[in-house]
Amino acid sequence: MARVCDLTGKRVQVGNNVSHANNKTKRKFYPNLQKKRFYIPEEDAWVTLKVSTSALRTINKNGISAVLKKAVEQGFIMY
Repeated sequence: MARVCDLTGKRVQVGNNVSHANNKTKRKFYPNLQKKRFYIPEEDAWVTLKVSTSALRTINKNGISAVLKKAVEQGFIMY
């Protein structure tokens, strides 16, 4: 399974480990993804999404319906 947030599209980023001697080796920065079930009252259904913790905060603030609508408009979800 890909490490991509279903709502925001966050994915693995690539960077460098930099030593004290300024040697650089490649490393990965992984998004903080959580598997979470959401209830959508408009459809009377439960949906399981893999979302980043920042997306969870946005859902808590705005509600799942508003966040899903915005994700569909941006093309992250084919709904």
